[in-house]
Amino acid sequence: MAIQDILVYPDKRLKTPSKIITEFDGAFQQLVDDLEETRLAGPGAVGIAAPQIAVFQRVVIVDVSKMRKPVANHGYMVLVNPEITAWEDYDIGREGCLSVPDFTGDVIRAKNIHLKAQDRHGNEIEYDMEGFEARAVQHEIDHLDGLLFLDRVVSRNTDVYKRKIYKKPP
Repeated sequence: MAIQDILVYPDKRLKTPSKIITEFDGAFQQLVDDLEETRLAGPGAVGIAAPQIAVFQRVVIVDVSKMRKPVANHGYMVLVNPEITAWEDYDIGREGCLSVPDFTGDVIRAKNIHLKAQDRHGNEIEYDMEGFEARAVQHEIDHLDGLLFLDRVVSRNTDVYKRKIYKKPP
């Protein structure tokens, strides 16, 4: 496994749509392992998408189970070729991103979603998700379509915020 470099906005490659995965071979398994190692190396990252490491394939990893406020969630998930097939209700929430390290933003997302995907071995899976987990999955799927949260904020003038830098005490 290896930690990969994260593409950072305004890198134009972040706008590249990803291709459907059809091979679940050793090279793909290594990609999933590299994605997870890179996610864990990030500051508090709950998700990562392959395009963030310049691999334009439809795979994301999401794990919100370690959040301070535990909510209903499905734990650690590798989602291959994910597709949201239903959604309901909307909510505004603050989002950050490994590819946009200096800013956060308020984004409107569906509160509840139904998701179809494959696991890392190609088996079909389905989930009903809500709250922060649904938001995180929508955020990561956007990366697969060449979108960043900055593309979803209502106004870059009023809904994007400079990220606070916290210094650790000596």
